[in-house]
Amino acid sequence: MSDIPNPVGEADILIVGAGPVGLALAADLSRHGRRPIVLDGKGQIGWSSRAICLSRRSQEIFDRIGAGPAFAAKGLPWSRGKTFYRDALAFELQMPFSPDDDRHAPFINLQQYYSEQFLLDAAERAAKDAGHPGIVRWNHDVRSVEQTADHVLVEVDTPDGKKRLKAGWLVAADGARSAVRQALGLKLGGDSYEGRYLIADIEVDGIERPVERHVWFDPPSHPGSTVILHVQPDRIWRIDIQLRDDDGDEMLEEDRLLPLLQAQLDMMGVTAGWRLVWKSIYRAHALTLDSYVHGRVMLAGDAAHLVPIFGVRGLNSGIDDAHNLGWKLALVAAGKAPPALLDSYSAERLRATRENLAAATKSTWFMSPPTPGFERMRDAVLALAGTHRWAGELLNPRQSTAHVYDGSPVIVADDDPNGVRPGSVVPNMPVRLDGGAAHLHDALAATRFTLLLFADYLPAGPILPSTDAFDVVTVAGGEDAGIVDADGALARVFAADRYPVHLVRPDEHLAARLASADPTMVAAALEVAVGRTPRATGGGAPVVRNDTPLERMYEAIAASLPDDGGAAADSLARLCLLLCNEAGSADRVVELVAEAKG
Repeated sequence: MSDIPNPVGEADILIVGAGPVGLALAADLSRHGRRPIVLDGKGQIGWSSRAICLSRRSQEIFDRIGAGPAFAAKGLPWSRGKTFYRDALAFELQMPFSPDDDRHAPFINLQQYYSEQFLLDAAERAAKDAGHPGIVRWNHDVRSVEQTADHVLVEVDTPDGKKRLKAGWLVAADGARSAVRQALGLKLGGDSYEGRYLIADIEVDGIERPVERHVWFDPPSHPGSTVILHVQPDRIWRIDIQLRDDDGDEMLEEDRLLPLLQAQLDMMGVTAGWRLVWKSIYRAHALTLDSYVHGRVMLAGDAAHLVPIFGVRGLNSGIDDAHNLGWKLALVAAGKAPPALLDSYSAERLRATRENLAAATKSTWFMSPPTPGFERMRDAVLALAGTHRWAGELLNPRQSTAHVYDGSPVIVADDDPNGVRPGSVVPNMPVRLDGGAAHLHDALAATRFTLLLFADYLPAGPILPSTDAFDVVTVAGGEDAGIVDADGALARVFAADRYPVHLVRPDEHLAARLASADPTMVAAALEVAVGRTPRATGGGAPVVRNDTPLERMYEAIAASLPDDGGAAADSLARLCLLLCNEAGSADRVVELVAEAKG
């Protein structure tokens, strides 16, 4: 590949990393009319399983970038899970899912090599439609990165020797060992956990298992350990086994690994033949950069943050990064929005990462307890869960969910709890569109903002026309509406009696809701949403979902328990947990625990 002389030519945007995040971003940018080039040191997509659980939100994004049908056809949907203590059921997970109303299950299981292939196909189709085929440059290793005021220079090792590539913008999506991050001298900060998991994919002959998340704590097959099982397509089962502290990489040797897997299968009563397909060792990290935008370089996915796998937030958060960044970078690169819009990418996704880290850290209390005190409290929960339903709720794996960007500088936020909150993903509800059954996201503009007008709640008169910035979609009970809301279900969900106008971003998040379709109000909301008049925000602590009073008390007591103490300390942990459930004030319990510690 020869030097690129013009940053607004073929490679106005360089993406480093042809994994799921980089390929999703390439597809999104191409849909928006940009001409990204993806660089990757590999010769092809990676043929290992790795991340396998894809959230409903990721599936919605795949629909929007042209990859959805392939994922829907191959992925295995699931919404349930079971957690066992030894051989007894301790908790059942049931995520809301209605096949009649929901387009997507809460999760699908799919090997990452399929995800990469489907996203590569979508990126190549989008690039071809935009007139620039050949979007990925394989065997291109990044060696250095330099920035100026108006472009980025990247030195790359290619099959034809070293090249210096020039682009207007650079996105690092090159994973946990990001060459771009290292070239910029950036370091991830946070915590890493001692516990490690052996991860193996096996192909099992002729057995159909329910597609559910199964977890065993202290199972007969591996006393003192934790085992996780997921079923994937093509008769592949993913088995994760927690290793002992003194176990090392030698556990990947087949004479050590195969007996561990066989013991688990024996416990499950599996007698069919099987073979090992893939293996690895995983250690949990909770790390992030302090900013995801550095001049003309942005970082996404594992290059920007590392999230523990518990709750399956890693890859899903990277897909969210790509979809958040895609439309913003496209507008800025086209000169249709100021660089301040890119600052909102960092603000929104950094807060999302902090929420992910907070939730995933709670999951590590159970999957990889950080101290003996947390392990003791975990075991107390498991001992009580069989007879106390409330204790079992602490075992909720806190799966990945969509984020609300209500603290963003480009969201017109308000304090009204009714309707769809600004910053939320608009719900992908079933609707009637063009005379047929569809879902709400089908009605949204492909690459522009969408102005949803609930016409039955607006004064009679001319409807605002579509513009270069947004498409107008009317919602009403009559058959002549763009979206027919005959029973008023959509209007009720959106609180249309209060807010008949909703401005939806290209990434399906609600930018603003308005009490009037006054053109001046709409224009002002759009100015905020594209970063021309960003709101001043104080930042603040992240919103932590599922932060129940019992969880707060659990954390305080676990952190105060001694590292030793034997059976007496175990009994004390169970007693503390029982008393917590009876306590009237979590704040008071936390205060008393702190006082007792001195």
